[in-house]
Amino acid sequence: MPDPNWSQALRTVAPELTLTIVALIVLVLDLVAGRGRKGALAAIAVVGTLLALGWSVSLWGERLVAYGGMVVADNYSLFFNIAFLAITVLTILLSTSYLRREEADLSEYYVLLLFCTLGMMLMAKGLDLIVIFLGLEILSISNYVLAGFLRTRLQSNESALKYFLLGSFSSAFFLYGIALIYGTTGSTNLGRIAQALQANRDPGPLFQVGMALLLVGFAFKVASVPFHMWTPDAYEGAPTPITAYMSVGPKAAAFAAFLRVFSQPLAAMQGEWAVVLWVLAALTMTVGNVVAIAQPNIKRMLAYSSIAHAGYLLVPMVASGELGTSSLLFYVLAYAFTTLGAFAVVILLSRKGEAGYEIAGYAGLGYTHPVLALAMTLFMLSLGGIPPTAGFVAKFYIFSAAVKAGYIWLTVIGVLTSAVSLYYYLRIVVLMYMREPAEESSAATLTAGPLVTLAIAAFAVLLMGLFPGSIFTLAQSSVFGL
Repeated sequence: MPDPNWSQALRTVAPELTLTIVALIVLVLDLVAGRGRKGALAAIAVVGTLLALGWSVSLWGERLVAYGGMVVADNYSLFFNIAFLAITVLTILLSTSYLRREEADLSEYYVLLLFCTLGMMLMAKGLDLIVIFLGLEILSISNYVLAGFLRTRLQSNESALKYFLLGSFSSAFFLYGIALIYGTTGSTNLGRIAQALQANRDPGPLFQVGMALLLVGFAFKVASVPFHMWTPDAYEGAPTPITAYMSVGPKAAAFAAFLRVFSQPLAAMQGEWAVVLWVLAALTMTVGNVVAIAQPNIKRMLAYSSIAHAGYLLVPMVASGELGTSSLLFYVLAYAFTTLGAFAVVILLSRKGEAGYEIAGYAGLGYTHPVLALAMTLFMLSLGGIPPTAGFVAKFYIFSAAVKAGYIWLTVIGVLTSAVSLYYYLRIVVLMYMREPAEESSAATLTAGPLVTLAIAAFAVLLMGLFPGSIFTLAQSSVFGL
């Protein structure tokens, strides 16, 4: 007999099914699409992603659990899914002209991007460690290929190989952690693990080791110190739109699963893992910002910046509670729009052959391309946490959560490292407005996709900075039931 709840199960995963079907359609159409028609496949990918986004919005306010309690569609997962899908649309817009310029306009790029997003969505919806691991692997395998998509370039191949080797080790740690937790609790379901811990307050050393291994796996995916060493090389060698995507999408997905796992079954042990996260947050904020100062390449600078922001995102996890979780969600959205906007400017100013990424090349941009310079200034100020941008409000929320939870010294470290970050963010602003244009300064290629992404990102950064209330209210409504 058919499952009477089949319709609810399908509705629970409707956005993921939509994305999968669209990815397969793009894959099949690639067989009949001739040269010069790849743009149509990109358009199909955008439309399919928007359909999945529409499905996610339509489920808002419901809580649908399906497949034996393995996946859930609640406001928490839907908030992240909407963010993932918006990031994907903007990444596709960043990619079309870039791929044509680099002579790498292959439709499997869009298929891999859609499957990568599918993995991210599964991570956010997973109520079972196996589902989270499945989403993590779908995400990771697609990302490995995308990082080395410019396969004729040695640096791109090196990027993919380093990411693959270290990513495989982290996945092994994560899987072994799942095995140990299953061995001590008898389940991989987050709810049943929580029940087992409530029944046995002392689960034993094997559970502690399993929890530590899960923490290592998550720390690698969010690029937290000391598991960050792959990030600069992978980001520098990957195609620039994928660098933008990797710095926001997979990081947000890892935090979505990270927070669900450590706030549900491990809530009773919050005092133990909060100390570890405190140390990771302090180290990540400090190392990311200090090392970013010395970077002459803007992709490497933004890579270390993303490491620092992973540290800031760990702060509300340490604080926990409703304010901590809602501030983390707000920060993810603010950081995503800011970073995608910054990379849109980078792509517009770069040249064929992955050239034009030296920070010195931004000298005099305020005179040669004043609109791009103004947009880049906005994004640099937001990354540095200067009002009236989204970045300022996001940092205000996370530090408020930390202070309320009593983590004063962590807040002090966060504020001091934010002050350090202003040096390398404002260095770009100084170059753009207070230096003469370089003799070989980049001539911007004003293509439609990156310009649309730039406009959307700039609008979102200002909107969230000037009127944060509605977005923060959505973030707060996403916390309940977590």
